[in-house]
Amino acid sequence: MRSLYADHVLERMQFMPEGTLQQRLLSCMQAAIAEGIFPRATRLPATRDLARELSVSRNTVLNVYENLMAQGYVTARTGSGTWIAENLPEGSLNTPRNVATIEPLSAKPAAISKRGASLLGHANASPYQWGAFVPGAPDVTQFPHKLFSQIQARLNREPDIERLIYSSNGGCAQLRAALAEYLSVARSVRADADQIIITEGIHQAVDLVSRVLCDPGDQVWIEEPGYWGTRNLLRINGLKINAIAVDEHGLIPDLPPRSRAPKMIFVTPSHQYPLGVHLSLERRKQLLDLARKHKTWLVEDDYDSEFRFSGQPFPSLQGFEPDAPVIYMGTFSKTLYPALRLGYLVVPKALAQPLRVAAAELYRGGHLLVQRALAEFIQKGHYMSHIRRMRKLYSQRRRFMVSLIERYLGADFLPVVNHEAGLHLVMNLPTGCDDVAVAALALRRGVKVRPLSQYYMHPQERRGLLLGFACVDERQCQDAFGVLKGCLVDLMLWSP
Repeated sequence: MRSLYADHVLERMQFMPEGTLQQRLLSCMQAAIAEGIFPRATRLPATRDLARELSVSRNTVLNVYENLMAQGYVTARTGSGTWIAENLPEGSLNTPRNVATIEPLSAKPAAISKRGASLLGHANASPYQWGAFVPGAPDVTQFPHKLFSQIQARLNREPDIERLIYSSNGGCAQLRAALAEYLSVARSVRADADQIIITEGIHQAVDLVSRVLCDPGDQVWIEEPGYWGTRNLLRINGLKINAIAVDEHGLIPDLPPRSRAPKMIFVTPSHQYPLGVHLSLERRKQLLDLARKHKTWLVEDDYDSEFRFSGQPFPSLQGFEPDAPVIYMGTFSKTLYPALRLGYLVVPKALAQPLRVAAAELYRGGHLLVQRALAEFIQKGHYMSHIRRMRKLYSQRRRFMVSLIERYLGADFLPVVNHEAGLHLVMNLPTGCDDVAVAALALRRGVKVRPLSQYYMHPQERRGLLLGFACVDERQCQDAFGVLKGCLVDLMLWSP
């Protein structure tokens, strides 16, 4: 088997037709050393080995090594071989290259498709995913990493072959079975394991159902305001997006007479994102009636329903009626940690096989060892124990955040929707103010908030800030809130 050194030299010499073999080999090695491809203070292959790998005489390689040594590129250590010098000779960076030059891609603008340009133009993912007050970020330091690692280590010692190959059946069977049982109890979801498809989070789930069940140009409804990630995925898949207003009872499912019904309706009924309202009983019935009448799929995003801190939990829309035309989406990003990249779809039986095959074709599923460990984590009760602990912690942190707003800013800044749930709240701001400017100033001062106006597809007068409280303790929260209050003072949106 050839070394990486030999592979690089052979590839590079193809573009150096001029000069003797020895000259070309020397030039290649000079350039590779000068450019750092062959790292400094590392050992070169023995001359006999490199000659064999390159299919050249040993004398050729010996002469090249001697030239490199004479020029100061390498040193010889008695009994230890030839090593690249730590300090290269002056002028080494100007070593002439005989390789044909090609204009680098960075020298001219890349050709981006219209679809790609649209995606980049609407990109909204933040580079900041941790700290005060990143919305939707769980406290990943509280996850029982040691326990989960122990489960993984034991399973990894003797892994089944089935967990080391591509997944073509919707994910790990044990995890799908564990989820079916958990969701039945915790969320009143009606499904068996065969109706569950494991995904790499909500984004992949949205991409899968919108690609397979919609054609470009089909109409879909989303909530206004709503999650920008869903909106961008639907846009990139060529769908016509209608943003439907949300009020204190949730999405308003009015279809004007003679209007074309949507192919899909994306909704967060248990805890609307980002406002926090829940879909009323009457609205749930209206949505289900509309979906049955017009053969519309309801796509329920149940992203953080585990974290309701008071009152009765709201059951899933999927389990509201038997055989409901609902595709249910969930994720472990909020309950465990985002980098796990595991979510799931619960689909009607008629869709299970087509979507399972499509997922295998599009994404070539994997991570089966982690999925198997997570299945055991759920089955042995560790998952519910973790959720109970985090529910208590997040409830305390939310109450503290509300108390800071009330104490230092006043009732006018309290959330309009004050449901005790989720990992963030929306702090109210004066109507018409520039919440984007507030967020930008806060970021420059080290505090990460999201402007509410960016969650609307159409311009709105309403303004606010999304404040994530889950991943900051009370001391961090108070310090960061002081910074945020200073931003409001400096922008003349509040005065003591």
